[in-house]
Amino acid sequence: MAGPCACPAHMDAQVTFLWDRDCILGNLRRRRQPDIVTAPDTSGCRQPGERKLEAKLLKKDLFGEVRLELRGQLPVIVRDARLAPLWARWIARRLLRREARALAVLDGLPGVPDLLRADRACLERSYIEGQPLQRAGVTDPAFYAAAKALLRRIHARDVSHNDLAKEPNVLVAADGSPAIVDFQLAWHSPSRGRLFRTLAREDLRHLLKHKRSYCGGHLSRRECALLDNPSWLSRLWMRAGKPVYLFVTRKMLGWADREGAADRGARQP
Repeated sequence: MAGPCACPAHMDAQVTFLWDRDCILGNLRRRRQPDIVTAPDTSGCRQPGERKLEAKLLKKDLFGEVRLELRGQLPVIVRDARLAPLWARWIARRLLRREARALAVLDGLPGVPDLLRADRACLERSYIEGQPLQRAGVTDPAFYAAAKALLRRIHARDVSHNDLAKEPNVLVAADGSPAIVDFQLAWHSPSRGRLFRTLAREDLRHLLKHKRSYCGGHLSRRECALLDNPSWLSRLWMRAGKPVYLFVTRKMLGWADREGAADRGARQP
């Protein structure tokens, strides 16, 4: 297994991002951002009975690996595109770059991972302890109200997630609050044009579909109307894109959208 992210040897020792926040955001932010985010050392701070984390593979697919690793006692999530097949590596790196840009824009937003480091083929983000929605099975409508508020804050920063149809991308954090992860399909659009607004609407609609699954009796009339009226983009996807996606991912690759951990990489033929 490949080690932690490493920056090119010729890079200045003070610069640990290939894309630091200024490069990612360009002229979006005039003030200089720190080149490295250093989280505090939490060794020795574990409370009695607190679960000890261990490094493990979380996901393995055509775009590389996602791993939980430890930096001392600090858990981090590592997305490693170096392990993608050669023919898919350029796609994996492009997706990694999209996630790095989105996380930089969302820096400091509670319920979203922090971008720690990123280079051309590897990304590190903070770890949010919790359970994926399909395991937690939350039935409290207050959770979905909080998740909707979090999604609004993400959209307010000109980012659409674009992958909330997958329940593993919605976490129930250890304190019961919602978190949203996996921004590799996210889109940062400062212009907020028609396509962005459509994608943001679809983010909300997918979140409401999860609410319908677990506490459908608490949907408002407005939420029901949104669920009953998918956008033109959703209708196009259902007619033309999804059949191909399902054939490739489920028939050829054997994936399932609810899988997590190493299910995709560890399945035996």
